[in-house]
Amino acid sequence: MKRTVIIVAGGKGLRMGGDLPKQFLPLQGKPVLMHTLEAFYKWDSTAGLLLVIPEEHESYWKMLCKELNFAIPHRVVCGGETRFHSVCNGLQAIEGDGEDSLIAVHDGVRPFVSSDVISSCFMIAETFGAAIPVIPMIESVREINGGESRPFDRNHLCIVQTPQVFRAGILRKAYEQPYDECFTDDASLVEASGHKIRLVDGNRENIKITTPMDLQYALLQLKIES
Repeated sequence: MKRTVIIVAGGKGLRMGGDLPKQFLPLQGKPVLMHTLEAFYKWDSTAGLLLVIPEEHESYWKMLCKELNFAIPHRVVCGGETRFHSVCNGLQAIEGDGEDSLIAVHDGVRPFVSSDVISSCFMIAETFGAAIPVIPMIESVREINGGESRPFDRNHLCIVQTPQVFRAGILRKAYEQPYDECFTDDASLVEASGHKIRLVDGNRENIKITTPMDLQYALLQLKIES
């Protein structure tokens, strides 16, 4: 069965406080995005890797690949105005996938997803059509309503990660819906189109690198893995 991974990397890095988008920030001598591609290549070197980045970043990415001799096979697709539109562009670039082939969508700044989690998501999606990795909440949480707040049972909550994996026909149908900012991820789109989402145990290291503190954690994680 054909398996494709759409890696979306359109961030501008505003929360990092610098000019360099977070997907290009260096980790042990190469950008975050290369570590992410390597994670999927390590999992399955035969899977199709599709990288969606803003058009203005394409020449910079090509320069990085040349300078660092980055040879992992992948295709580059021009991103859109929002993540929604970027995934749409990625889907349009995938050719020859049947309704039951599998497509994963992954955040480019999540370089620490484990091979076990990727495999589990694809396995469950192959059986049930849609699978996403989640981890349990460990902090206490409160619900805010106007000027009041109250404790909320964290056992009813989980943190959603990527890759989110779907049968191609299900994901394409979901993306036929018009854009709405309430769609925060691919699973919310798929669910709105009428398909049930299955949950898979994620790995806590699979953080989304967004802040300077996240970057420090990523450096520490690389030292642990090396």
